[in-house]
Amino acid sequence: QVQLVESGGRLVQAGESLRLSCAISGPSGYGTGWFRQAPGKVREFVAAIKSNGFTTSYADFVNGRFAISRDNTKNTVCLQIDSLEPEDTAVYYCAARFEDVGPYEYWGPGTQVTVSS
Repeated sequence: QVQLVESGGRLVQAGESLRLSCAISGPSGYGTGWFRQAPGKVREFVAAIKSNGFTTSYADFVNGRFAISRDNTKNTVCLQIDSLEPEDTAVYYCAARFEDVGPYEYWGPGTQVTVSS
């Protein structure tokens, strides 16, 4: 059983940066992704990193402002967000899937990011 807990979300001003963390407990071998859900919208993919800690993928809207990273020694996956925009306001979730394939099976409770203009 994999458990994930996000942290780092808060109220920020537009243009600021934020670093979200996902603490992962349980067995290794899971790819991890970040998703977000804005009010009134469906949840969308943001970024993912494979269990090897090197291979990454991003949604088209990221446009270089987001960076995902993994520290397997600390069992954490981080999402750095720069130049925050009000449109980035959402609950951010991390999720895990075994061996980097198939649907994401495990989800954290989410962390709220609010960007004021």
